[in-house]
Amino acid sequence: MYDTIVIGAGQAGLATAFYLKKIKHNFLIIDKGKEVGESWMNRYDSLVLFTSRMYNALPGLTLEGEMQGFPTKNEIVQYLKRYVNKYELPIQFQTEVVKVQHQQGLFVIQTNQGVIQSKKVIVATGAFQSPRIPSFSSNISKDVFQIHSTQYKNPSQLKEGNVLVVGGGNSGAQIAVELSRERETHLAISKKITYLPLVIQKKSIFWWFDKLGILKVSTDSFLGKVIQKKGDPIFGYEMKDALKRKELTLNPRVINGIHNEVTFEDQTTIKVQNIIWATGFHSIYPWLKIDELFNADGKIIHHRGVTNVKGLYFIGLPWQHRRGSALLQGVGFDAEFIIKHLSNLTTQGKCD
Repeated sequence: MYDTIVIGAGQAGLATAFYLKKIKHNFLIIDKGKEVGESWMNRYDSLVLFTSRMYNALPGLTLEGEMQGFPTKNEIVQYLKRYVNKYELPIQFQTEVVKVQHQQGLFVIQTNQGVIQSKKVIVATGAFQSPRIPSFSSNISKDVFQIHSTQYKNPSQLKEGNVLVVGGGNSGAQIAVELSRERETHLAISKKITYLPLVIQKKSIFWWFDKLGILKVSTDSFLGKVIQKKGDPIFGYEMKDALKRKELTLNPRVINGIHNEVTFEDQTTIKVQNIIWATGFHSIYPWLKIDELFNADGKIIHHRGVTNVKGLYFIGLPWQHRRGSALLQGVGFDAEFIIKHLSNLTTQGKCD
């Protein structure tokens, strides 16, 4: 019997474990992967974060290197491994959760490695779980090479011919720019693009966001709602420059696809040989068999990760409390809040 089980050994789970150790909790992190940093290892080879090293650290350990510089994915992998070793965090890998039930005040967690019981559960599986791909993708010919951006590593994966990247986030932009250097590349987006510089006066733009208080804006505030509605900008001008040089072609939102042809919102079409779906993720929890946890739309009922089920918490959700809640820069703040709540619940038998 554990005091707490943390599901997920990514940045959210590790930050949570840091604070659990501080209160001397009997806990275990379980993860379906084989090692620390696996999700980062599996991302595309050229990935460079658009947040500087100063804003990519978990509580208690700084990220080595120039603080205003931008880390690669491999730096993050090594950092997470150092973090686990430094704090001797207990992780059981290759443990996939099959079902979580709440019975008589305890959580019963069925996994492929057996059943675990716990007084509390913290779901730290993060925001990037199940790739979202439009259903009409199944109508596209098998001769067209299709992958989600999570499966993309480098240009050598693709077959000969052009490529369409679908999705206007920063990952889609980075991938499209990389591919545009060697082949005809199209990028389909559904919104107006806003560009922001990565650096202003030798400081990361996130340094300026921090000084202006933007990183502390909460999800329920007026400014927080405005930022969420507008969506993320594209950080840096590489994509803007590629468009100017006509190395990259911008298209409207994709609305359909059949055989080897896709149709855009303006009814124009192109024939494609490769498609990369940089279309984001679903957050789904089919293994959470606790009906009262979800609203009528299937979304989790919570406030800052504290759910309406006593002893059940979430961390790493997009905009859980602030913009960075799903990112390295933000999970520590949410983890501290949740562990304080959990600790008070344990010692006082009531919510703070």
